[in-house]
Amino acid sequence: MKRRKFIGQTAQAAAALTILPSYVMGGKSHVAPSDRINIGYIGLGKQSDTLLRGISACKEAYVSAVCDVDTKKLEHFYQRALKVNENKGIAGIERFKHYRELLAMKGLDAVVIATPDHWHAQMAVDAAAAGKDIYCEKPLALTIAEGRAMVDATRKYKRVFQTGSMQRSSYNFRQAAELVANHYIGKIKEINVSVGEPVMQCDLPSLPAPEYLDWDLWIGPSMYRGYNPVLAPPIEDPKWAWWRGYQGFGGGYITDWGAHMFDIVQWALGMDQSGPVEFVAPDEPAAKTGLYYVYANGIKVHHKKWGEGNAIQFIGEKGTIEVSRSFLRSNPADIVNTKFSTKDKRLYFSDNHYQDWINAIKKRSRPICDVEIGHRTATICNAVNIAYELQRSLKWNPKKEMFNDESANMMRSRPYRGKWDFTKF
Repeated sequence: MKRRKFIGQTAQAAAALTILPSYVMGGKSHVAPSDRINIGYIGLGKQSDTLLRGISACKEAYVSAVCDVDTKKLEHFYQRALKVNENKGIAGIERFKHYRELLAMKGLDAVVIATPDHWHAQMAVDAAAAGKDIYCEKPLALTIAEGRAMVDATRKYKRVFQTGSMQRSSYNFRQAAELVANHYIGKIKEINVSVGEPVMQCDLPSLPAPEYLDWDLWIGPSMYRGYNPVLAPPIEDPKWAWWRGYQGFGGGYITDWGAHMFDIVQWALGMDQSGPVEFVAPDEPAAKTGLYYVYANGIKVHHKKWGEGNAIQFIGEKGTIEVSRSFLRSNPADIVNTKFSTKDKRLYFSDNHYQDWINAIKKRSRPICDVEIGHRTATICNAVNIAYELQRSLKWNPKKEMFNDESANMMRSRPYRGKWDFTKF
C-alpha cells in the first residue's frame, strides 16, 4: 500500500472512532439505541412524578413523549423529563395535548397511563391497537366491562401490560401472601380488609374552567359536567385532588386502596384468574362499611375497619397475619420470620415493579401484575361499589362475569359521550 493511501485510510478510521459517542455502541453506563425502550407518558398529575422517577431509574427506559390536557402540568413534567433524559445522554421529547397524537408518533415503544380512572380503558385499548406496551395505574378500569375490554385488546395485539398495583413488588406483601398460600397459619377462616368508603355522587358546584385546561377533553368519555378544581386541581396545589371520590371519574377509596389491598387477598388465595361468587351487602341502609364477599371455598373477606387503616388481617386456624406498607406481624410472632423451603409454593418474585415491566417488555412475557390480574382485582372493587349502591346482596359468576341481578348487570358498564362511544372499540 502506498504511504499516502495508508495515511488517508488511517485518518478516516481514527475520525470515525472519535465521532461515535459511547452510547451509540452501548456499554456500562449507556444503552445502545436498539436496546432502548422509548416511552410516552399520558396524564401528568401528581402520580406521574413518582412514575417518572421509578421508571427512569431503569437504564433501558427513555422518555420520548409527554401528554396532558393541562398545559401547566404538561410544561412542568416536560422540563423534569428533559433533565432525566439529559442524564442519560440524549435530548428531545415531543409534547402533545391529545393522547392519540402521541400514539401515532413513530419510534414509540410503550406508554404510561396515569390519567384519572375514567380514561384508562379508552387509552389502553387505543394504545394496544397502536402496538404499544402499557403500564396503567391502578385501579385498572372504572367498570367491569372496561376491564375485560382492556384484557381482550392486550391479548389481541400481543402487548405487555403492567397494572400499577405495586404492592406485589414489596417484601411485606409477598411474604404475607406466601405464608398464607403455604398454610403457615392453617386454613383461612376469614379476612378483614380496612380501606375507606365507597364512591359517591358528584355534587360539586360548576365553576369556569381555567384557560390552561381543556376541560372538554379532560371529561372525555364520561358524561359532561362543569369544571371544579377538586376534580382537576392546579399544579400549584395538587394535594386536594379527589376526582377518584366521585362517580363517573373514580370509585372512591374502594377502588383507590382496594385496588391494592383486595389485590393482595387475591394473590394470597391463588385467585388471580377468578374471584368471589357473592357480595353480601350490610343490613343497615346506606351503610358505607360492613359488606363482605365470599369465595367458592367459603372464605369471607370483610370490608371493615379492624384497627388499622389500609391494611389486611388474615385469620387462620393456627394464627393471624397482619400486613400493611408499614408493618408485617403475626400471632404467633415468629411466623412472619419463616424461611421458606424448597417444598413451599413460591409466588412470582419482583422487588421493583417498574423494572419488572421493562424486563417483561424485553422478554415479551407477562409481568407480575398482568392486565388479567389487574382486571380481576378491579372487578372486585367495582362489584363492591355496585352492591353498596344497590344496597342488596349479589351473586357473581367469575367465569361469565355476570351477576344474578338485572340492575347490577347494567352497572357493569356505563354510558359514553358521543364520539367516545367505547363500545365501538
